[in-house]
Amino acid sequence: MMKQARYYPWVVVALLWFVALLNYLDRQMLSTMRPSIQLDIRELESATNFGRLMAVFLWIYGLMSPVSGIIADKVSRKWLIIGSLFVWSGVTLLMSYATGFNQLYWLRAVMGISEALYIPAALSLIADYHGSATRSLAVGLHMTGLYMGQALGGFGATIAAAYSWQATFHGFGLIGVIYSVILIFFLREKRAPAATAPLTNEEQPHFFQGLKGLLTLLPFWIILLYFSIPSIPGWAIKNWLPTLFSNSLHVPMSQAGPVATITIAASSFLGVIAGGLLSDRWVQWNVKGRVYTSAIGLGLTIPALFLLGVGHSTFFLVASAFCFGIGFGMFDGNNMPILCQFVAPRHRATAYGLMNMGGVFSGAFITNFLGKSTDAGHLGRDFALMSVVILAAVVMLLAFLRPKVKDAA
Repeated sequence: MMKQARYYPWVVVALLWFVALLNYLDRQMLSTMRPSIQLDIRELESATNFGRLMAVFLWIYGLMSPVSGIIADKVSRKWLIIGSLFVWSGVTLLMSYATGFNQLYWLRAVMGISEALYIPAALSLIADYHGSATRSLAVGLHMTGLYMGQALGGFGATIAAAYSWQATFHGFGLIGVIYSVILIFFLREKRAPAATAPLTNEEQPHFFQGLKGLLTLLPFWIILLYFSIPSIPGWAIKNWLPTLFSNSLHVPMSQAGPVATITIAASSFLGVIAGGLLSDRWVQWNVKGRVYTSAIGLGLTIPALFLLGVGHSTFFLVASAFCFGIGFGMFDGNNMPILCQFVAPRHRATAYGLMNMGGVFSGAFITNFLGKSTDAGHLGRDFALMSVVILAAVVMLLAFLRPKVKDAA
């Protein structure tokens, strides 16, 4: 059977790579299609209203993330992934029929629920298929799907200008619905041996017992903070870098969007591959190898954020965004592998769901904040100030996180 084939763990990464692409594409293209949509929905002329539209997705996504992680640790992740993809793709299709701000607002809220179910399930499934020798690379390759979706989302304005924003939503929503049907035949579930071992009566957990165990684990709190703090500039880049490029370079969003998102996607791709290869090798002879790799990557984002905030030339901004993408990719691809050094397979989706909540809440805050900052003309300044919080995260990681094993049992 294909599930038992030696190459199938990489088939899983490939299958989920396209789901990851759609996960970010469907949520991201709204940020670059704003100029087209606001011609029909006038409320989006306000950056504050646009920030509200982006933030409602993040608040709902964040609230659902721990619940989705708990669910993924207890049910078939295959069907959770397929159902999640089907629903958010259907929502994307329905957005093509929206005629007012409130309709878009509530559709984004439903998208937040459905998309939240995907990441914890997908990353824990990949972690179960890949051991310590390939885990960072496998997770990193999956992350490149997210970056590619982000990059293609940058073409939302270009496609909308050539056709319409309604046709763009309709087309990509339909693609996702069709792909969810394809996954039914090719994606297979797998549980690590520790996760499938029978439990005694005393060990039988109630629904929230895994959550309780995680919240009493001190290293998990460190990982949670470390993941959440860099999510502030991470989400700022996702939702506001096209606007920053457009404002700083004085070019229309149809040009700024693709430049900004492609630069981040290409550099992040290099970052997760380099970080994955380095981390998988380093951890074989030094148990803190993944921690060190992540710290190096995040350190690269500190000067990049500052320079993005003060730059006003194409070369300067693209070079800074490229440096940020490489560093953030090294960080992004190692979060689940670092988590696997402290959390057993049975609770990894729950743990990542909590991390996702912390990161997304950080994103919701910064998305709203930068909407107001844009209206006030301070977007560049506030991008530069975010470098300070990243420095604090790197110091915290190196000072307090000390893994003892390559893979928690």
